[in-house]
Amino acid sequence: MSLTSSSSFPRAGFRRRLASWLYDALIAIAVYMTAGAASFLIISLMVHFGAFDLQGYQHLSDTIRNTPWLLWPNELWKLGWVSLFFVWFWSKSGQTLGMKAWRLKVQNQDGSLITITTALKRLLPTLFGLGNFTVLVDRKNKLSLQDRLTNTEVVLLTLEANRGRL
Repeated sequence: MSLTSSSSFPRAGFRRRLASWLYDALIAIAVYMTAGAASFLIISLMVHFGAFDLQGYQHLSDTIRNTPWLLWPNELWKLGWVSLFFVWFWSKSGQTLGMKAWRLKVQNQDGSLITITTALKRLLPTLFGLGNFTVLVDRKNKLSLQDRLTNTEVVLLTLEANRGRL
């Protein structure tokens, strides 16, 4: 797809953004759970090989939940993988799986793909989809909070433009 053709698509409205967000939220939960299973395996192997003990708790999950030096790195690990999911897809193709399903694409306002840095800047205002509610207020420009802060836009692709791989 050429640069000029991708910059000519209309901006996406609130309903499509919300539907895409719901789809991506399910995938993000799956990524979070998978990362949690991996970290649980790593921590249980560390306990098994004697790196540390259960800290007086009967179950490993209680040890993780009640030991700050295990809890916070574990949570950051899981959130890091969820963040990587969004940053990877946004910077690689402009579309997460949910965006692909709803024919949405995030791009710079000139139609080019966003960079990894821009994708990272979009993460916090995109948190829980709350930034998308500004589209309801600004119906003319259809720009969300994260769009405004990063000079990007979410556009609605045609069926033809949406074909292809992620």
